[in-house]
Amino acid sequence: MPDHVIPIDDPEDERLGDYRALTDLALRTRFEQPHGLFIAEGRQVVTRALRAGYRMRSMLIDAKRADQLAGLAEGAPCYTAGPEVLESVTGFHVHRGALASFHRKPLPEPAAILERSRRLVVLEGINNHTNIGAIFRVVAGLGFDGVLLAPGCADPLYRRSVRVSMGEVFAIPYTYLDPWPEGLKEIRQAGFTLIGLSPSAGAIDLRSVSEADRRRPALMFGAEGPGLTAAALEACDRTVVIPMHAGVDSLNVAAATSVACWELSQPEPRARPS
Repeated sequence: MPDHVIPIDDPEDERLGDYRALTDLALRTRFEQPHGLFIAEGRQVVTRALRAGYRMRSMLIDAKRADQLAGLAEGAPCYTAGPEVLESVTGFHVHRGALASFHRKPLPEPAAILERSRRLVVLEGINNHTNIGAIFRVVAGLGFDGVLLAPGCADPLYRRSVRVSMGEVFAIPYTYLDPWPEGLKEIRQAGFTLIGLSPSAGAIDLRSVSEADRRRPALMFGAEGPGLTAAALEACDRTVVIPMHAGVDSLNVAAATSVACWELSQPEPRARPS
């Protein structure tokens, strides 16, 4: 076995500190960002993190899969353990066989993302990690260039967000826009049309957004339930709504992001303004 592969049979081993209690959201929130790390789960996600240039701190893998996975940890220690030790440390059954701890990168300034982007997604109050991960996968898959988050949004590099995104959080530039909502004017000053998704009075059919407004859209989404705040809506150039049927009032925010991003990736409106 290579020198960097280190068997561990004690779940209290201090070298496994990065992986402790991964299901405890409050603990991980206090631990990961202040220590500048995040956790990737599964071969595919670990590989994508490496491809995106994130530097590995260590790996923790099922001892039975060491021959298959240890090669991913070149340059970093690779700890191996049996299923009981893995579950005792992490708090769940590690059925994907591999976890890796990575160093975070410094986040870019909002101006850097605005300068190199043509289409953006802006998020306010999205604190569900599953939704954050799904939104990043949509952004990557539908050709949007970056994500700007209000302070208080969930961490895109939290393990669940990373997993749901299938590692696409590593491919999409993002940062936090602070102060909020005052920072929204920076988006408009950069030449974007700030378009809020909201069923509020005066919102137009998403399909009728003009060709001009589709050239550099910044689509803004709020939390499920309350939606965008009044201050965020006031900052918008346009508010739009997805037409709904059968008495359904709205879609899950990740689903709404999919629909809106697809529609505004089309160069021309598909419906006449009402």
